[in-house]
Amino acid sequence: MASPAWTRIPRLETTFTRTLLFGWVLAQVARAAGTPVRAYNLTWKSTNFKTILEWEPKPIDFVYTVQISAGLGDWKSKCFYTTDTECDLTEEIVQDVQQTYSARVLSYPPRNLDTIGSMGDPVLQNAPKFIPYLETKLGQPTIQSFEQVGTKLNVTVQDARTLVRRNGTFLSLRDVFGKDLRYTLYYWKASSTGKKRSSSWEQWCSWSSSSSSSCLYHCISAERPERGRMGRSARH
Repeated sequence: MASPAWTRIPRLETTFTRTLLFGWVLAQVARAAGTPVRAYNLTWKSTNFKTILEWEPKPIDFVYTVQISAGLGDWKSKCFYTTDTECDLTEEIVQDVQQTYSARVLSYPPRNLDTIGSMGDPVLQNAPKFIPYLETKLGQPTIQSFEQVGTKLNVTVQDARTLVRRNGTFLSLRDVFGKDLRYTLYYWKASSTGKKRSSSWEQWCSWSSSSSSSCLYHCISAERPERGRMGRSARH
């Protein structure tokens, strides 16, 4: 009597490994053929409302287009069919710096630019929401002048200009933030290691120094109290 023939069952590990390898090969073939890759690491970079969206990877045989919306679903395209991995969106966000913005990066195969409308949906990736008023970094403040008179150190800070406009005029940080902006001055005697600080809501301030016999080495920073975001210090 003949022995029954048993069907050989492949090992689970071997099947899984082959599946992964097959998927990797397909991905490499698709990339070589110009299939667009979904963008990742979408990051907002913004200082004094100068705002750029960055992402990865560097495209190989495909291109990107960026779209931005002010929250109403009215997507506006920027940086059309570019091979760059950044897009300047300042022109859009300065329209209303307190608005919440959405952005997304779309990937297209370049050889079909004339027929994109008939290709269906592109590969896209959404960026995190962005509120310029709360999230832009404050740039380095500039000390316009300072003078020590007796025990007083009088300091005038020059408000930085931004790309935000009102009635055709570029606004300063003070114009945009008003009382939400303040400067903090750190000061100490040249021969001392003890640092002191003083804050003010105003552009022009007067601080008392500990001595009238020596000049003070000081630095200044700008901040918004509600978020505690501080700009880089300017030393003089």
